[in-house]
Amino acid sequence: MRLVFFGTPQFAVPTLQALIHHPDCEVVAVVTQPDKRRGRGNQLDPSPVKQIAVAAGIEVWQPARVKRDEATLAQLRNAQADAFVVVAYGQILSQEILDMPRLGCINGHGSLLPEYRGAAPIQWCLHDGAIETGITTMLMDAGMDTGAMLLKRSRPIHLLDNAWTLAAGLADDTATLMIETLHGLDRGDLTPEPQDNDRATYAALIQKDDYQLDWTQSAITIHNKIRGFYPNCMTTFRGQPLKIKATAPIGQLWHEQLPAELAAITPDLPSIFTPGQIAMVIKNIGPIVVTGDGGLLLREVRLAGKKAASGWDFANGMRLEVGDAIGD
Repeated sequence: MRLVFFGTPQFAVPTLQALIHHPDCEVVAVVTQPDKRRGRGNQLDPSPVKQIAVAAGIEVWQPARVKRDEATLAQLRNAQADAFVVVAYGQILSQEILDMPRLGCINGHGSLLPEYRGAAPIQWCLHDGAIETGITTMLMDAGMDTGAMLLKRSRPIHLLDNAWTLAAGLADDTATLMIETLHGLDRGDLTPEPQDNDRATYAALIQKDDYQLDWTQSAITIHNKIRGFYPNCMTTFRGQPLKIKATAPIGQLWHEQLPAELAAITPDLPSIFTPGQIAMVIKNIGPIVVTGDGGLLLREVRLAGKKAASGWDFANGMRLEVGDAIGD
């Protein structure tokens, strides 16, 4: 099969690599977002997908707006591809593009559709406390992740998963499922299944305000937000910005889902403390913060201007005491 691959971030890399190395596939070109300037030197930084394509000697096209770039549209038409494979590309494809390949445009989406359509499905399913997610391959249409579904693969979500660890597993699943999907379409074995729009939910782009923490919420609500929006959730400590990168809700309710050393913690949180205060500091583990419902262990944090630190190193280095406030 002659393929054009559309993708940009690391999440798309395993699928591109699988297609490059598969004997039945020929990736004739890669379409990815334009290089971005990053860092202190303001140097142009190619996308992870571009780096893989260049290393493999594959032609790369980087239109700012693919559906209006006449040169890229002509290249896509001339590619005579059997399919366009799309994984986390980051631009909407026009109907003109969708109609070009023989088998259509096949997208690998990071959720079990029709749930979590949109730009950030992995982040929002963690935020919402889902216990399962997965990958769906689908035939793209003009809507936002509304196309007919082809294959699905589910994956359990563990209590200490975050957006990066979950995405890594789902990226590998996408690669495997995309190969199966392409083969099935080429053989005519797959019957596209329309989505049930009544069951659809939407995973919007994450906004800056979404990263702010509210300690009056429950421990599990805060924990899910931190792991879903990893590594960017923010609070303050002693007037300075503090990123909370990893936590664990503490108590009997979570006993079976936690590592042994954390499951053994059974804190008695005195009622004199208010949300945001440190109720105890456990040696070699870290501080436990009172929330609106339950205690939350800080496992990894990053104070402004500092490197990321374990909860215990943070507590030790800042000489935390019971009653100190996070989010002051």
